[in-house]
Amino acid sequence: MNGKLLVIFTLGFAVLFGGIMYYMQVYAYYEELDADSVDIRLTSVLTGERQPIMAENVQAIDADSSPLRFRACFTTTQSRTLLTENFVIYQNPEPLNGPGWFDCYDAATVGAALEDGSAVAYLDQANIKDGVDRVVAVLDDGRAFAWHQLNEKYQD
Repeated sequence: MNGKLLVIFTLGFAVLFGGIMYYMQVYAYYEELDADSVDIRLTSVLTGERQPIMAENVQAIDADSSPLRFRACFTTTQSRTLLTENFVIYQNPEPLNGPGWFDCYDAATVGAALEDGSAVAYLDQANIKDGVDRVVAVLDDGRAFAWHQLNEKYQD
């Protein structure tokens, strides 16, 4: 009987601990940001300075626990041609997955659009945190997505 209780206790503890870990990773640290507090800009090819772009319907999340947890979705009316002529194109963009509950952002869709050429990635800000860049991808239809990704300092 003692062996059964030990097994039940161990399994119960594992399930409880697993549930807590899942909650901590997916929900606990994220906070939804106010659209007015999200600074969407792109780095100018000419000046190297960040310049604002038209961003509407902004939805964003972030967390203090990691600089890589930032995600944003928005729309822009600026054409890709105008953006490409004026702003730095980001080399090797790799959209990172976001939490499932933040459903406006889909890394697989953004990644596929980048691969097939229906989206272009731009540099918002280099080293927004040490070794981390903010990247913005704009799709042909005006949907746009932003995320943080490791830059060359930590790539390898």
